[in-house]
Amino acid sequence: MFDIEILKRIIVENQQFIAAIEMNRRDYSFEPKGRYVLVGLRQAGKSYLLFQRIKTFLSEGRKIEEICYVNFDDERIAGIRAQELGIILDAYHALYEGEPILFFDEIQNIAGWEHFARRLANEKRIVFVTGSNAKMLSREVATTLGGRFLTLDVAPYSFVEYLCACGISPGKNWRYGKTASEVERRFETYLRFGGLPECVEHVDKRGWLNGLFDKIFFGDMIVRNGVKNEEALRLAVKKLAESVCQSAAYNRIANLIKAAGVSTTAASVRDYVRFMRESCLIFSIPNAAAGFSEREGVKKHYFADNGLLNIFLSNPDSALLENLCAIRLRSMYRERLFFFKRNIEVDFYVPGEGLAVQACWSVKDATTLEREVGALRKLDAYAPLKKLVIVTRSESDAVRLKNGKTVKIVNAASWLLEDANPIASP
Repeated sequence: MFDIEILKRIIVENQQFIAAIEMNRRDYSFEPKGRYVLVGLRQAGKSYLLFQRIKTFLSEGRKIEEICYVNFDDERIAGIRAQELGIILDAYHALYEGEPILFFDEIQNIAGWEHFARRLANEKRIVFVTGSNAKMLSREVATTLGGRFLTLDVAPYSFVEYLCACGISPGKNWRYGKTASEVERRFETYLRFGGLPECVEHVDKRGWLNGLFDKIFFGDMIVRNGVKNEEALRLAVKKLAESVCQSAAYNRIANLIKAAGVSTTAASVRDYVRFMRESCLIFSIPNAAAGFSEREGVKKHYFADNGLLNIFLSNPDSALLENLCAIRLRSMYRERLFFFKRNIEVDFYVPGEGLAVQACWSVKDATTLEREVGALRKLDAYAPLKKLVIVTRSESDAVRLKNGKTVKIVNAASWLLEDANPIASP
């Protein structure tokens, strides 16, 4: 039986720790009586959102003694098994009367955790759990939980949140104020090193990101999936990063890996991409112009954070800009986000919104401008659009089409900071 004294100590220590935390509120909301599974990339801020939710409970009159927070990354409970998880409640009741609000961090470390979570839900307890593995929400887990939990995807900082974490509040007319140069300077860092909250504070950002990737690679991909060909998986990540602006068939990635002298197959690459998605390292978007079988097999793959993408690239500018656009658009449109490729190619397409977005580092060159505008014009002729946008690193303009529609050219920092809808029509 697991030592109850260890859990009692952990519960009290965590209450003291959380009570002392000062928060910069992130823009996430919770149903008042909802139970939640928070899922996302390692270090994206899931624990922070648990603390934020706890602070909200405290502001509403709950006492810190009602909070039972346990982090399963704590080495003191590394050996606990799913059938022993009930001892957490025993430890709490040995300390306090009443029933706790339960917060379980990185619970995916415990095989079979979902059965315990369902029992707690059946008992009408308030429960929040987090994990760094999208596999937590596989069909089997979802069936066990039986709809008793709401799912919240936690992403790295948006640019607005990043600026707030840096102590900058740009305001609506920031381009004309004193903060303009500081916003642009911070954007350059955000573009290259991403929005993972802990990375903001690190001086050696690349070193920190390399260390984080190693944890994701070994902990969330190699060990969890029992991968034997470590070199092939590492090369698959690298080749996917280098292909981030292109649609990538599994055969193509497999051939690139084999060209580097490492044996693999398209079937193995399919598995590797799944492992990357399940670790929340990447997300994929399909081709709106493709049939079902091609749509499943040939996708564009983007990294959940620019900093993690950047550690693999030697000439990163265009890839980082497009990846940043993908992150922002996915946060808004989720499964409604596509690219379009059939005779023409458009980076991002949301059919239900009549929205098309191109990412291009610069359109100062007339040939480049015509190429980007031309792709949007052709897509508009095929499927009429309401919003046509080109996101650049630093340029803003507008191009009027012959049919009277306008292609909006906007620099990336401004696009990310526009109010509620960052692709609002001009």
